[in-house]
Amino acid sequence: MNTPLTLTSLGAPLMALRLFADVYRHLPAPCVSISTVYPNRLELAFHEDLDGFEMWCQALGIRPVNVQHGVQGGGSTRVLKAETNYSGGVVRLVGYAAIPTLEGTRSRSEGAS
Repeated sequence: MNTPLTLTSLGAPLMALRLFADVYRHLPAPCVSISTVYPNRLELAFHEDLDGFEMWCQALGIRPVNVQHGVQGGGSTRVLKAETNYSGGVVRLVGYAAIPTLEGTRSRSEGAS
């Protein structure tokens, strides 16, 4: 039987969030996630706000070369990810944005007429 985690176990991400609320209050608000699955990690997600993602990367000193690029949703969503250590834990930034399609084009699944 595993011993359940306590709120104390989430100390690093909670401290980072508290510091961010003070130091970076001028930055765009992300979707915040803290989980007992990864108790040492604070995740900040930016949906349709890659500018916000970039602003947070700059504020946390994450260099562009350290940002991972990917695609999900069958090629319809761009995903950017970056991590850094902060306040004794890991801060993970994730940015999501739709990939624009050319107007008048259809996907293969729609078929051609």
